[in-house]
Formats: sequence, C-alpha cells, structure tokens
Amino acid sequence: MSAAWGKCFDPTGARYGVPTYPWRLAPDGLATRRQLRSRGLRPGGQPIAAQVMRANRRASGERVSYLYRIDRAKPVRPMTSRKWGALALAMLARRTCPRCLLDVGYCIPRSHGICGMCLATEEHERK
Repeated sequence: MSAAWGKCFDPTGARYGVPTYPWRLAPDGLATRRQLRSRGLRPGGQPIAAQVMRANRRASGERVSYLYRIDRAKPVRPMTSRKWGALALAMLARRTCPRCLLDVGYCIPRSHGICGMCLATEEHERK
C-alpha cells in the first residue's frame, strides 16, 4: 500500500471526522453533487456522509469531494417560468456590450468588458 493511498483510506472517520476513501473506491450508495445531479437528484439538506480524497499533483495537499447518500437524496426542483425569465435576462446582460449596446450572441469576456468589434475599433484608434 502506498503512503498516498493509506493517507486517503479512513473508513471509520478517525482522522478526518468523516469516512474517507481513495479516489474511485467509495462504496455503493454514495454520490457526489454532480453525480446526484446527473440522476436528477439533489442532497436535500442531508449531512455529508463521506468524502473521497486524492493527492493533488500540481499543488501540495489533497483534493476532496464530499459524498451524499443516494437513498436520502431528493428530486431536483423544477424550474418555474419566473426562474427561466430571470435566467434569460441574466444571459442577455452577459451578451450585451456596454459600449455599443448590441446583443453580440456570445458572453462578453470579463477581461475586456466589451465586444470584439468595439475592442478592434479601440485598438485601431490607438495606432
């Protein structure tokens, strides 16, 4: 057993406070938020049942994902018409250039803050 695998294996929860398993070795009946979402479920206020852990190669430390019990998960709440409307307005605001006030059809990068045409015009005026 490698030291990294042994550090991530704590099924009793003595070291981290919750049962901890190595990456991809969690027992059946547990899922992450994304796995629950792909099944049309949500945690629904239940506490964290366990966690999976793996060594982070780029930075020191570990990567942790929390696991929830599938049998206690609740179905995802359906989107209402008001939520759809609010989401549409938020996306419209992200696509509208503040300088030319046009819907450019894509989300404007926050690094520039303006659409590509306005950015090209600004760069051309600098030269």
